[in-house]
Amino acid sequence: MKLRGIIKLSVFIFFAIVTTLQAQDLQFTQFYANPLYLNPAFAGSVRCPRICMNYRNQWPNLSGTYVSYSASYDQHVDAINGGLGFIVTQDDQAHGTLKSTQVGLIYSYHLAISRKVSIRASLQAGFFQKTLDKTKLNFGDMIDARRGFVWNTNEQIPSQSKTNLDFSGGAMIYSKRYYLGIAGHHLTQPDEGLQGSSKLPLKITAHAGAMVSLEKGNESFISPNILFQQQQNFTQLNLGMYFVKGNFVGGLWYRNSDAFIVLIGLQADHLKIGYSYDVTISKLSNNTAGSHEVSLQIQFGCKKPRPRHRPDSCPSF
Repeated sequence: MKLRGIIKLSVFIFFAIVTTLQAQDLQFTQFYANPLYLNPAFAGSVRCPRICMNYRNQWPNLSGTYVSYSASYDQHVDAINGGLGFIVTQDDQAHGTLKSTQVGLIYSYHLAISRKVSIRASLQAGFFQKTLDKTKLNFGDMIDARRGFVWNTNEQIPSQSKTNLDFSGGAMIYSKRYYLGIAGHHLTQPDEGLQGSSKLPLKITAHAGAMVSLEKGNESFISPNILFQQQQNFTQLNLGMYFVKGNFVGGLWYRNSDAFIVLIGLQADHLKIGYSYDVTISKLSNNTAGSHEVSLQIQFGCKKPRPRHRPDSCPSF
């Protein structure tokens, strides 16, 4: 009876998670290693073609809880005076029981307002698909008191899928020394409900930072940063600092009432690799084992930029 009660409670908790958290976007700790996900205005911001790939395993002690992937491509195109981008993200919860996939195409217009300052304004159009796989759920009537899960369930919960269009936008202003951006995701608040209607809430992101040189030649500098996000009743404030010395990058972040983040990275002319670890400080700290994240960026070469095109100065991770 005790085991049966635990399983029923687990099923209840699972559906509570589906109901309350599916409206909250997945998060990546290495914000600038996944630039198009942070703000679509980053499309084409480094001018040359760029590929970014990200992997995140959140709370690994809770097996299969949240595993997220992202891949994107972007570059500047002189003929349209802006950048084009493509991004795919996937969030896998409970070993594929609940999957969310998003695909987006981005255009980011570039305008040089002076020799030192540029702005970008963008629009992202795409779609998402959310899928619930009933075959991976466990129910109380599947349990034998001695042998565990051996029976088929009589519960009638069909596998479900929801697909809808989604639109986002963003803007940023930047120079060699500072950068400031704002983005709005899910502008039309599309329906993502698997059982009844459930609007995907608007997410607002604001981010800013600066580059402070520690020696001539920009071989060594620090970069203080701030990131604010709000989605429905969920609010998150991130405060952090990067340190760059040649090819080495280190970083420390604090996410309000949730985690301290440690980051290390290596960057060369065409390749950047980063690893970060979230040290959970919330009430979940004893059970989750934090979160791990790995990023890879490949930067391709291209023709010399126009005199009025300035690549952004944001950090790589």
